[in-house]
Amino acid sequence: MRDMTTQDIRTRWFRGVRAPGAKIRLVCFPHAGGAAVSFRDWATLTPPEIEVMSAQYPGRQDRLRDPYPTTMEELADAITTALLHETADDLPLALFGHSMGSSVAYEVARRLQDAPGRTLTHLIVSGRPRPRLPQELAPAPAPTDTEILDHVRLLDPEGAAVYDHPELRPVIMPALRADFGLLAAYRPAHLHRLGIPVTACGGDRDPVCPVESLSSWSDITTEGLDVRAFQGNHFYLNPRKEELLAFLTSRLL
Repeated sequence: MRDMTTQDIRTRWFRGVRAPGAKIRLVCFPHAGGAAVSFRDWATLTPPEIEVMSAQYPGRQDRLRDPYPTTMEELADAITTALLHETADDLPLALFGHSMGSSVAYEVARRLQDAPGRTLTHLIVSGRPRPRLPQELAPAPAPTDTEILDHVRLLDPEGAAVYDHPELRPVIMPALRADFGLLAAYRPAHLHRLGIPVTACGGDRDPVCPVESLSSWSDITTEGLDVRAFQGNHFYLNPRKEELLAFLTSRLL
């Protein structure tokens, strides 16, 4: 069991728990509308050789007053800069992203690959196909609140209930609206192949990301793609957390 008395990681952009003697740092990126708290107990379920920390996007929870990025590029630039400056060591990095976080993780991986003094070892994506190019899917206008909430209810019927609370909705809806607008406009001009292995995970009953669509991530790596399906829907990673983390540990160590 990991010693949880160690110092918390708490910077402007990241939350986590220090793991002295860790061999690798796993940086996690949440889904649209999500926050770093999505990964709050991952450190207790991974061996001490893995230090887990997660990104806290602007505009939510303790960053409620911070302005939202307007583009994926702006968000990825800011996270990469923070990662380089707020974790000033040479511990090898692996990135994990779920849903929107998969695209964020890919864009951060692109930027980290050429960063001096940093070693990026693995990209793990979840619940989302690779980014679509403009010729494959044109950028779209930001969806309406009704369209956003219909989509959220499709993905997470139980979790979406929080948006029906009149006192909470004005607080949490702006971040969700900003994230969906960012995704609607995100179409990279071309795909950058990463010189690291990529692992793609998903739920076998995901209504928006069928398991077969995960193979599209082979287009962004020169080092091979591993696809793994878990039992569940889009948010399979919550009920299958221990199974997922055991699998990720086998890939990272």
